[in-house]
Amino acid sequence: MSPPNTPPSRGMRTLKKVAIFILHQWLLIGIGVACVLAYYFPNVAKNGGIIRSQYSILYGAMALIFLISGLSVPREKLVLHLLNYRLHILVQAFSFLFIPAFILAIVHIILAADPHQHIDRALLAGYIFLACIPTTIASNVVMTRSAGGDDAAALVEVIIANFLGPFVTAGWTVTLLPKGAEFDVWRTGDGDLGDMYRDVFKQLGLAVMLPLIVGQLVRWMWPDQVSKVLTKYKIPKISTACLILLVWSTFSSCFATGALQELSVPSIIFVVLFNIALYMFLTVACFFFSRPPRILGRVSFTVRGKTMRPFDQLNPYETIAVCFCGPAKSTALGIPLLYAMWGSLDLYIKSKTSVPVLLYTTEQICVAHFFVHGFKWWRMRREGEKGEEEEEEEESDVEEPGPA
Repeated sequence: MSPPNTPPSRGMRTLKKVAIFILHQWLLIGIGVACVLAYYFPNVAKNGGIIRSQYSILYGAMALIFLISGLSVPREKLVLHLLNYRLHILVQAFSFLFIPAFILAIVHIILAADPHQHIDRALLAGYIFLACIPTTIASNVVMTRSAGGDDAAALVEVIIANFLGPFVTAGWTVTLLPKGAEFDVWRTGDGDLGDMYRDVFKQLGLAVMLPLIVGQLVRWMWPDQVSKVLTKYKIPKISTACLILLVWSTFSSCFATGALQELSVPSIIFVVLFNIALYMFLTVACFFFSRPPRILGRVSFTVRGKTMRPFDQLNPYETIAVCFCGPAKSTALGIPLLYAMWGSLDLYIKSKTSVPVLLYTTEQICVAHFFVHGFKWWRMRREGEKGEEEEEEEESDVEEPGPA
């Protein structure tokens, strides 16, 4: 007679819960490992390093992310969001107008409160530049998908923003730089933007558009088989793993130049804490603009006989896409554009100016990892409330039986 199965001890249950929790944080752990490797071995994954990350990661890993997106997203949803003008205006205006205005106000406050320049002025110039670059190419699509949002909406906004970015960022940055001799070195940059435009659009074509189109064609030819493979082998998780490679490459380039190591302690503390606070505030602002108070939804006007309600709340899926696309900024476009704009400046100055971009884009991934769980919970709760409302409406529609 076999002995009865004994339940696991309390210690074993606790150990199992801890192990499961650690496994769920594998993205943060991977980012931590990538940062350590970048610090001790910066020449491996820096731009032009041993593995040629400007091709292997910025093209290879990013192409894999958008290939998976092409396999996962129905073509009808992409076409639908291409015509979603309200979504375009909301995301692009937030990225190119609201964020620059907000950052410019913060920079002027710092200039007034810090006459002794404890905060390096290269960092402030870097923040003006950061505010003017477009949303990141890969991470917001991955995070939107992980949270159960509308990744087709995120895809469309990514493509639009990164086509606009090269034409908007350079002039907008120079226009917004504060007046004063301390910023003249960035205002008089005479870099050649021709190579930058060629490299940026080549990357958009080869690493974004081509894999996206290939993925869509494969999905159109074998829709059932593709869905089964994606679900069975959890292929979308590969996209999240690719983000770790992007972080590794970003930090390797930063440590290789010595930009981080040479900054003062107050400057580093300011950048790290300000980036977290900035990303959280911008995410909350995106949520508010996507789902304004219902009383504003009553505002309407008529255009050619059609009633327009500009303040209607977006659905939860589009809201999640806006909240990940709006606050995010792109290293893939930002760093090449920065070095092209200020090509004549000393490498050390350019490296310090790039620190806000490098750290913000890394910290946004870390913070967004936690927002994924929050938005997923919020979406499921909204779906549950909607289901209950529909059930109540169906019950109210059932007529009471009349007398026999």
